[in-house]
Amino acid sequence: MDLIAALAQTFDHTHGVIAGVQPDQLTNPTPCTEWNVRGLLGHTLGVVAGIGAAVGGEAPSAPDSFVLDDDAAAQFRALADRTLAAWTATGLDGETNIGAGPMPRQAAISINLLDTATHSWDIARATGQPEALPADLAVMVLGLCKQVVTDEVRGFAGFAPAIAVADDADPTTQLIAFLGRQP
Repeated sequence: MDLIAALAQTFDHTHGVIAGVQPDQLTNPTPCTEWNVRGLLGHTLGVVAGIGAAVGGEAPSAPDSFVLDDDAAAQFRALADRTLAAWTATGLDGETNIGAGPMPRQAAISINLLDTATHSWDIARATGQPEALPADLAVMVLGLCKQVVTDEVRGFAGFAPAIAVADDADPTTQLIAFLGRQP
C-alpha cells in the first residue's frame, strides 16, 4: 500500500472513530495524559489541518490552538479530504515544512499517518470503541514508526519506552506497545 492510500484509509478509520464519540465522553481521560477527549480531538484535527495547509503551500498552523466545531466528525472529514487532496495534488517528491523545518515529503506524510492512526486508537480507547486499526494499515504504520520513533525521539516527542508484547500479538497491539502505550 502506498503512503497516500494508507493516509486515506487512516482518515476513513479515524473519521469513524470520531463519529462514535458521544458528547458526554468529551471530558473522558485519554492515554495521552495531557489531554481529555475534547483536547485530543482538537489536537488531532489541528495536526491534520496544519499539515494539509503546509502541503498545500500555506503556512502550517499550531495544532493545539485548533477550535472544534459542534460536529467534530464532519469537521474532521472536511479537513482530511482537503489534506488528502493536497497530498495527491503535490505528490511525495521534494521537501515540505509542516512546522518542524524542511523535511522530505515522505517523512512528512509518515508523520501525518502516524499521528492520525495513533490518536484514533487513543480516542477509541478513551470512548470505549473498538480499538483495532485495519491490520494491513497497522503493519504499515508500525514499519514507519520503527523508522521515525527512535530512543532519542521518545524522550521529547510524547512516546514512552516500548512495552513488550507477545510476538504473535495482533498488529494494532504491536503498534501501540511499540509507541509506549499500554495495549
